[in-house]
Amino acid sequence: MFAATPYAEDGGLMSYATLFTDNSRCGAAYADKLCKGANSGDLPVEQATRFELVANTKTAKAIGVRLRDSTTVAVDRVIE
Repeated sequence: MFAATPYAEDGGLMSYATLFTDNSRCGAAYADKLCKGANSGDLPVEQATRFELVANTKTAKAIGVRLRDSTTVAVDRVIE
């Protein structure tokens, strides 16, 4: 189990992580506000609200792990 999607894409069994595009977008919005003169102490702290569960079925099969149907229903993306 990994905390970043690229690990599952590169052969890891599963990952549960925030969406990289959402993090980048929030970071860009913060940078924009700071460049326009906002005080960093006045900006709210934001937490990720969207996460993605990725399962790699090829790796599961290679190590002898069977992913149940109930598990694959909860998975956001399956890598085969």
